[in-house]
Amino acid sequence: MTDAEKSSLKILLVEDTPGDVRLIAEGFKRTHLEPVFDVVSDGEEALKVLLSEKTSQTKLPDLILLDLNLPLVSGHEVLKQIKNNKELREIPVVILTSSLLEDDITKARSNRANLYVIKPINLNEYFESILKIERFWQDFRDTKKGFPKNN
Repeated sequence: MTDAEKSSLKILLVEDTPGDVRLIAEGFKRTHLEPVFDVVSDGEEALKVLLSEKTSQTKLPDLILLDLNLPLVSGHEVLKQIKNNKELREIPVVILTSSLLEDDITKARSNRANLYVIKPINLNEYFESILKIERFWQDFRDTKKGFPKNN
């Protein structure tokens, strides 16, 4: 695919495992998207980035990819704070985690996660999960076209 066929996407990636960061970046190379990643490795740093005055003066991320098992502040708490903040709640949050626990899935849904994706162990399936995120983003973006942002 050519660069002209790709569309830019600002992603806040909240992931504490360097190998997963690399796999996610590699997976997105296989999509029609051209992501610009801001990577943080714990929940506390994610909240600092999202709630900082600097972020409000620049562009917020278009999409947040959030692991649940994070140091300092859990992914569940980060999700809850995002969705309870009027400036942030419209940003789609994709939970990208290894957790298969029903409690985690239920809690993520109740905190209004937009999508829950389980990180597979198999490399091809991992890349497939990134394509699932791409399809979600395209659907989300298409439904938002023509609608004013809620402030």
